[in-house]
Amino acid sequence: MALNLTEVRKCPAIMLAAPASGQGKTTLTAALARYHTRAGRKVRIFKCGPDFLDPMILERAAGQPVYQLDLWMVGEELCADLLWQAANEADLILVEGVMGLFDGRPSAADLARLFQLPVLAVINATAMAQTFGAVALGLAVYEPDLPVVGFMANRVASDNHAEILARSLPQGLKWFGHLKRSDDLVLPSRHLGLVQAQELEDIDALLDRAAEALSGQPVTTLLPIVTDFCRPHLPAARGLLEGVRVAVAKDLAFSFIYQANLDLLELMGAEVVYFAPTLGERLPEAESVYLPGGYPELYLKELADNESLKEDLRRHHLKGLPILAECGGMLYLLDELNYEGQSRPQLGLLPGRAYLTGGLKGLGLLNVPLPEGDIRGHTFHHSLIETPLTPLVSAVRSDGKEGGEAVFRQGRLTATYVHMYWPSNPQAAAAILRPSDP
Repeated sequence: MALNLTEVRKCPAIMLAAPASGQGKTTLTAALARYHTRAGRKVRIFKCGPDFLDPMILERAAGQPVYQLDLWMVGEELCADLLWQAANEADLILVEGVMGLFDGRPSAADLARLFQLPVLAVINATAMAQTFGAVALGLAVYEPDLPVVGFMANRVASDNHAEILARSLPQGLKWFGHLKRSDDLVLPSRHLGLVQAQELEDIDALLDRAAEALSGQPVTTLLPIVTDFCRPHLPAARGLLEGVRVAVAKDLAFSFIYQANLDLLELMGAEVVYFAPTLGERLPEAESVYLPGGYPELYLKELADNESLKEDLRRHHLKGLPILAECGGMLYLLDELNYEGQSRPQLGLLPGRAYLTGGLKGLGLLNVPLPEGDIRGHTFHHSLIETPLTPLVSAVRSDGKEGGEAVFRQGRLTATYVHMYWPSNPQAAAAILRPSDP
């Protein structure tokens, strides 16, 4: 990674990690962000790994956009640039880990080590006493060069329980406090993860309660932990979509959008306009269309009933103008979508049907070898599609093995289950979205 060591920014920073998923990382990260935001500080949050739903909660907590950090999908240079930019403006940087601290290759621990992010480990202490100390010790010494600075307990039964947990820590391991078990601090979830923040009417009250629960806890003294962030040398991407108007579907059905993708569109000179298919809106005048992932299955009727938009998109396609559809966006392009026994006609630009299953059908980091160039991304879905189409290409897993998702192409329409991270190859992304020369 080429760094410009003359451009260094200092900012307090911490990574909140855990021994496994489901420990309460998102709740604690959001609570800490809201605590410092209420104190008048500007907090920037990052999510380790390719995730859309956790960042929605975290963005609401801090009032600032949340970006993904992943050493494979985003890359070291882009991760460094995102952190450097945040350090220019923030009073505190928080990074939420992914899965367990050491899970995956690369892992949250690899990210913390590379950028020397101090690690605060969150452990779900339900039905646990002195074993808390053993788990903490394992996290602290498993990779001795990792800067683990302390531990917090989540879902604690009582103050007495918290005291037992704190005393269980071996000498040299620091206690940073706890959150008690409470239904008032639970973030609801569904089949793809947490419920979207914009769907929760009481989300701000929940975040305020979580922040108040941290009052008086040692974790609120984290601010003095300062980290240096250096600016990397990045290739220019300006002007690649100069003057191109890109219409982006954005509502409760289509909301799985990397903020970095939108930033890249603007950097490349595109004009971005939004439309909400579930609200009956039509397609804005545009040269290119982006249909991101989300929950189209939850809005079957609204999408099926918006006949004007469907006609607009069909005309757009017949004109030979670009459409990029990812995951839920691809499901919307099919003839039919079925969910919980209900089936509704969709756009009909891709032959076939899709249906939701009872479990995970795609998960992992992928490289998409398109004719325009390789683009990295990830997949995460519970649906299956049935189509007679032959894929243009198939994505390759990050470990180099085959068996990744198909990519379909009909004229200038590109559709896939893969959520592509466009900054991994701006030139390829621009080529997909740029209309053909007249």
